[in-house]
Amino acid sequence: MTEPHALGPMPTGWRMTTVDEHTVRAPLDTIFRLAADVEQWPRHLSHYRYVRFEDRRSDGGGLVAMSANRPFGWLRWPTWWTSLMSVTDSTEARPAIRFRHVRGVTTGMEVEWTFQRAQNGADTLVRIVHVWNGPPVPLIGPMAARGIIGPVFVHGIAWRTLAGLAHAAERISNTIASTEA
Repeated sequence: MTEPHALGPMPTGWRMTTVDEHTVRAPLDTIFRLAADVEQWPRHLSHYRYVRFEDRRSDGGGLVAMSANRPFGWLRWPTWWTSLMSVTDSTEARPAIRFRHVRGVTTGMEVEWTFQRAQNGADTLVRIVHVWNGPPVPLIGPMAARGIIGPVFVHGIAWRTLAGLAHAAERISNTIASTEA
């Protein structure tokens, strides 16, 4: 397998930033494993159409094509993008999953999932940050990114993804706890 993608730290000062976070009632390792196993997202998330690796790297990342629906009432708006993905393992001091969109409307978008043990030691704070300067269309691009794409599409999909994976992690954690009791 080839070396992981070196995506570096998240950029700052970009025109659009969205932040979605959730305290998950499950151990860090449980939610991290679910989040890092992107190919299985459609099993847990009804709004995901597909996730396919085009190239795999030694850290569990690679080049990954994703597609999700953004619901608007009965309408399901299909979206797709392809990202470089890198994974900083949950055994590290700062576990994270990084993406850089390289194809699709959101080309150039940077994404970071971070995982932090909550003060009670049992729960995990998961935060997803998206930053982007918008599509390369003068004047309209930044306005579209901040006014529509970020708050409506990015947040709408990220929030559903995080809530769905949190639910799956909590279900797994409760199942383990009940078998140990």
